[in-house]
Amino acid sequence: MKKNGKKPAGRYDTSDLVEAQFEPNSSHRVLKNLLGIKRKREMDRIEAREQLRALNELIKIYGKTRRFIAADICRIPYIWLGNIYSWAGKYRQVNLSKSNFIFAAANQIPRLMQELERGVLHQFTPCRFDSIDEVARALAVVHTELVLIHPFRDGNGRTARLLANLMALQAGLPSLDFSSLKGRKKKEYFAAIQTGLDRDYGLLKEIFSGVIRETLQKRKTY
Repeated sequence: MKKNGKKPAGRYDTSDLVEAQFEPNSSHRVLKNLLGIKRKREMDRIEAREQLRALNELIKIYGKTRRFIAADICRIPYIWLGNIYSWAGKYRQVNLSKSNFIFAAANQIPRLMQELERGVLHQFTPCRFDSIDEVARALAVVHTELVLIHPFRDGNGRTARLLANLMALQAGLPSLDFSSLKGRKKKEYFAAIQTGLDRDYGLLKEIFSGVIRETLQKRKTY
């Protein structure tokens, strides 16, 4: 039950919100799931574990020459979250907003995903660019456009980061380490995505450049 009529901070607001979307007795913090989990910390741990498993599986499926399509984008969260949520890999049916930022309307998602496939996915995948600058721009453009569509009920940013990892591997880079994107940097990351509404990818390109360089430095492969 909501306290003082407010939804918990950090969870997406949805139009036409119904109780069935959340686990009973989870204080609107855990989405309805196949495991019956009610504690957010436990769900966060399971989702993180499954994300690592999914990345290993996805690496085996998608090689360096794959040009990603909309169906692939759906397959990523299905492999990751399919054992947790019944809606995993399916386009959302509710409208979403976060911190007063409204994502694409649910009824526009199929059309927007087809445009994504014909546009930036066709242009930037396979991601076979030579320089960090070119790879960072490819990641920034694809990442921004996908997150702005926000095609799934939850996990869109993490799905986009899984895709970024697959694209980085196509470019001959190691799996990217996003652990530095927290606190102030996480706020900068979300602000950078919002600038993509004006097709300005510069801020996110710089963030991805930093992630790439930090990853290479940590792995001593630069």
